[in-house]
Amino acid sequence: MLKESGNNVALRSRKVLKTLSKKNPSDLVLVIGGGVSAAVAPGVPALRSWRCCIEAVIDAAEQFEVLHPGDVVEFRKRVLREQDLLAVAHDLIRKMSQRTGHSKPSFFQDCLMEVFDDLESHIQNPTILESIVSLMDKGAKVLTTNYDNLLELYGQKMGRPMKSLDLNDEVKVLEWVQSYINYGVLHIHGLYTDPCGVILDPCGYKDVAQDCKLMDELQNLYSNKSFVFLGCGETLRDQIFQVLSLYTVHNKVSMEHYMLVRKENSDTFYKLQADLLLKGIKLMSYGNSFTNFPLYIKELSALICKERTENITHVEIEKLLEPVPNVQPAAQKRKLDENTETGKPAKLNA
Repeated sequence: MLKESGNNVALRSRKVLKTLSKKNPSDLVLVIGGGVSAAVAPGVPALRSWRCCIEAVIDAAEQFEVLHPGDVVEFRKRVLREQDLLAVAHDLIRKMSQRTGHSKPSFFQDCLMEVFDDLESHIQNPTILESIVSLMDKGAKVLTTNYDNLLELYGQKMGRPMKSLDLNDEVKVLEWVQSYINYGVLHIHGLYTDPCGVILDPCGYKDVAQDCKLMDELQNLYSNKSFVFLGCGETLRDQIFQVLSLYTVHNKVSMEHYMLVRKENSDTFYKLQADLLLKGIKLMSYGNSFTNFPLYIKELSALICKERTENITHVEIEKLLEPVPNVQPAAQKRKLDENTETGKPAKLNA
């Protein structure tokens, strides 16, 4: 339950669904959207939204003079008027890659590097990142639609062996799915430091979609784990996410996923709640202000980790009560009593 923050901003007390708070972190896949990066580094315009990211790339292209002034004007108009921003971004990349004739980047790489230059120095509010790393410590997986590596940078600063993965590396992705990589962050759209892995439409994932083993593993992940969507305004409409999991998995109603959103309008919220429930996704509100988001994630992470810790303690106590070879019941009881009085775990010697 959320409490008032130190700056006397009253936060509405909000409950966390028991089915989520009692999950084992290793049963969770955290889906990180643009809202997380925007909260962590609000000073970077490109992190505020997908639209802002495209606008920032256009600005960089203009500065580097890699787009004709007429094209700059046209793309700025398209960003404002078109709904399918993915198509705009795809065309923008092609325009900066005319020699190759496809969406592989050339000048696009320079523009991305300019847009996301020195990201670590822009981290202002690491609360969400700290909470996510805490869940990763206990086995949670992380998947993201973001191009930035803020989570990896922060995790490395905390001493974790963070790794950035993309779908072009089948071996690493399979290791991540099978939990051989504990601190991997899967970027399904690629990462700005490796623009060749950035793919913006389903056609670009032809090789991935035809890889039956990889697709089966990803879809099994969506079927057997609980996905928790954090800062994901448009992720469910994302064509890549749909191809990989959402619309290729059957029996969605029997699943149990979660999405956190800001509740700006009650009618819109409850309509979305009803729609998502048909897809096996439970909608949760962190409040009516984006400023509540980091604190809610912090409390959610602490609650899930606490529940897990309490469960482990209970199991350990049960094991202490099991018969131990060559130890008399009275001696075993004395050991348990000593452990209870000192508050420290004590091993029973055979």
